[in-house]
Amino acid sequence: MTVRRRAGVLLHPTSLPGNGGIGCLGPELFRFLDFLSEAGFSLWQVLPLTPPAAGNSPYSSYSAFAGNPMLIDIEAMVKDGDLPADTQFDEFSTDRIDFGAVTNHKERLLAMAAANFFAQGRTPRLEAFWRFCDSTDWLHDYALFQALKGHFHGQPWTSWPQDLALRDQAACERASLSLGVEIGVQKYQQWQFWLQWQRVRDYAAERDIAIVGDLPIFVSHDSSDVWCNRNLFLLDNTGLPTEVAGVPPDYFSSTGQLWGNPLYRWEEMARDGYAWWVARIRQMLTQFDLVRIDHFRGFEAAWQVPADALTAVEGSWVPGPGAGFFTAVQNAIGSLPFIAEDLGVITPPVEALRDRFGLPGMKILQFAFDSDASNPYLPHHHLTNSVVYTGTHDNDTSYGWAASLRPEVAQAMREYLGVTGDDLADDLIRTCLMSVATDAILPMQDILKLPTGARMNLPGTAYGNWGWRMPTQSLTPALAAHYRQLVKRYGRLATSKKM
Repeated sequence: MTVRRRAGVLLHPTSLPGNGGIGCLGPELFRFLDFLSEAGFSLWQVLPLTPPAAGNSPYSSYSAFAGNPMLIDIEAMVKDGDLPADTQFDEFSTDRIDFGAVTNHKERLLAMAAANFFAQGRTPRLEAFWRFCDSTDWLHDYALFQALKGHFHGQPWTSWPQDLALRDQAACERASLSLGVEIGVQKYQQWQFWLQWQRVRDYAAERDIAIVGDLPIFVSHDSSDVWCNRNLFLLDNTGLPTEVAGVPPDYFSSTGQLWGNPLYRWEEMARDGYAWWVARIRQMLTQFDLVRIDHFRGFEAAWQVPADALTAVEGSWVPGPGAGFFTAVQNAIGSLPFIAEDLGVITPPVEALRDRFGLPGMKILQFAFDSDASNPYLPHHHLTNSVVYTGTHDNDTSYGWAASLRPEVAQAMREYLGVTGDDLADDLIRTCLMSVATDAILPMQDILKLPTGARMNLPGTAYGNWGWRMPTQSLTPALAAHYRQLVKRYGRLATSKKM
């Protein structure tokens, strides 16, 4: 059977240009999708779209189910009549996201829009809103969680009064009544996110562009997920974690990475066929065509660290649910449209788990040239059933990476590829596209030839990440034509329905 070769772009919506200080689900996103179509790309990969918590990281979220309200397009709400036509946008830098200022600005506008929406009384839109609420199982718990966080000035749920922290039914019912307005605002935001994202997904589908989502294996302790499901996590009687997740020392950090997420009680989850996970995955498949499972190896074994440890060095490997988990998910949803993020310490059992379910793994070319011919990221080790990247959101941009290469690594790369090395980052991009891997994905920063300052994330650092925004007017016809020629040359050209 002939396998369709595809090329794609990694760009999180927050990085788009436009008004309001942060990229959103508005006109700039539709222009980006048009660019992908014109350039012959057929994949668009994003980071998690859930509401970020600590450090503004999309991998640390208040909910594994909800959408990030900061992505809502305010201009669309003006067109809907929920905000006045003369709504003013605060002035923000177009280069980086000022998360604090943007959040304050947008929360004010979203609350105003919700109040105006509900004040309109019974309308077809209000009836559509209530149908959304009635059909969304996780929504009320999430909205109540966020309302309570606001009421208690952002304190984690373990610091709330005990009856609310431990979800006493009567206490939660009283809170639902007293915080009804804020709960309504939260539900309105999720409805708006859902409406706008469905428009985005439909627009992408019309252009034969598949959207790749991102599923972090762990969830944040301070989240509605843990607050509502304490029995599914390794917590003490007060709700605090006893063990937390991380990774051992690796390429990015000599002391490992101490993520701090609570770990799962896998045996408890197995009792009901991993129902929480099945619901989570079903929710994601209403948004995406494919899903990258971040830290896939944690399903085989996870790095478990005592909650009071100062670094991840003190951890140990603890078995995960393995094949039983994926079998249960497969039985519930059918085929598994997953990409396995199989980076880091990968053992034969991890590879066996990935291959048992036919999941494509990942190949990162920035990791390929610093050892010998046995390096698994070198192109001669690539597999057809895999996804190749120049780098991910955790890597430097390829132009920043090339500029910082040790001379011996740069020389090894030149000799391996048989190039002069005048533009090693461009060589990396072409190598990515010519790989035998079925799918090849390029970060937008590489397409735009941007240096280290455009890096999205530096693992192991708490501040200064996730804020990059694409310069305005970057997506030119000449750039689209250049990449259309490249992806065609390497057999990855998409034939859009709109071309």
